[in-house]
Amino acid sequence: MSWSGRVESINVATGAAGAGSAIETRESARLVADQGVEGDRYFGRSEPERVLTLIEAEAIEAVARDYDLTLSAGEARRNIVTRGVPLNHLVGREFTIGSVRLRGTGLSEPCEHLEELTQPGVRVALQHRGGLRAAIVEGGEIRVGDAVETGS
Repeated sequence: MSWSGRVESINVATGAAGAGSAIETRESARLVADQGVEGDRYFGRSEPERVLTLIEAEAIEAVARDYDLTLSAGEARRNIVTRGVPLNHLVGREFTIGSVRLRGTGLSEPCEHLEELTQPGVRVALQHRGGLRAAIVEGGEIRVGDAVETGS
């Protein structure tokens, strides 16, 4: 499988999810192995297999097209939005963003809480395309525009 992908946006949840919760969109972020995204509310508190989440920009666009639901990258509550990356195919595989090495650990299916924070129908609209959970194998700095690549 051949593809070429990039980071489209980086989002960090700095506060508890709910009314007035803060999702900051950043140009760069530091990813720490087994800890998560520096500044994220879950930094150091989750299992290493769940410290990072990614979603395809194409999935967010499909929600708008197929379900007439508008969802911003930050509202999807995933740390990294990619373009041109088949995230579902990265479960169980290592990949890189810039110099950071990651391992896809499972799909990040949408939950009821996401729908409560956004709008009715989001959970169904994102079923099986809600993104990827990943472990940070080797940390470092990532930036918007960085390449997302697999070793093979």
